[in-house]
Amino acid sequence: MTYQHILYDVSDKIATITLNRPDRMNAWTPIMEREVREVMTAAASDEDVRVIVLTGAGRAFCAGADMDALKGLDPSDIRRAGSLPAFDMDRRPDWQTRYGYYPSIAKPVIAMINGATAGIGLVHALYCDLRFAADNTVFTTAFARRGLIAEHGISWMLPRLVGHANALDLLMSARRVSSAEALRIGLVNRICPPEKLREETYAYARDLADFVSPSAVAVIKRQLYEVPFQTLAEATIDANREMLVALGSSDFREGVASFMEKRPPRFTGK
Repeated sequence: MTYQHILYDVSDKIATITLNRPDRMNAWTPIMEREVREVMTAAASDEDVRVIVLTGAGRAFCAGADMDALKGLDPSDIRRAGSLPAFDMDRRPDWQTRYGYYPSIAKPVIAMINGATAGIGLVHALYCDLRFAADNTVFTTAFARRGLIAEHGISWMLPRLVGHANALDLLMSARRVSSAEALRIGLVNRICPPEKLREETYAYARDLADFVSPSAVAVIKRQLYEVPFQTLAEATIDANREMLVALGSSDFREGVASFMEKRPPRFTGK
């Protein structure tokens, strides 16, 4: 399928979503919003996909919202923009918001941050599970310098990654943050030279795709995103329940068999 503002590819159990407006530093648009959500949903349900990588074409990951689209914006358009799927009463509402749906995807989502990351681009990077960045990347929340507030749940997610004080600093100042500082404060998981970014990101993604149980990863991801809403007792009770399920799974039997037989596992996610 052909998309206007993204590229989508699946290879070796890894789905790659590329924001594809390099001439505009992949500035975010309503079309891009719709297309990214569409392919994230497709990758989530594709049995041939074990890992999802989100990146940008050219020299930027995403430099924020397309400023041309913001000129003369009617504030009421904010609520209307981005048609959302029907609300699911059986799922946590926190992960059914306009951009905060990444944690509901039962597969690892890795942001391969290849350059400038600002505003809504940073929001999307934060909602990914892991962030690998080129060591020349510059980050900024941007909002305060545009007369805007902390948007789209970044006020909730950012402190959980970098701590309350660092989040206040990054949001109030909207200053530029180097990749080295981003690594130090926990904004990213790993930095590497630009020419090595793709190699290191996909090596990690292939390791996940080939050697870990999809069913185990799905539960682990859900557990970690549930924790902010749970007590220790609730998290322990949930883990005990999930452990009983895991012990009866074919992935558990395969994990033990592959270890004993000293061979790569053949996990099915069952």
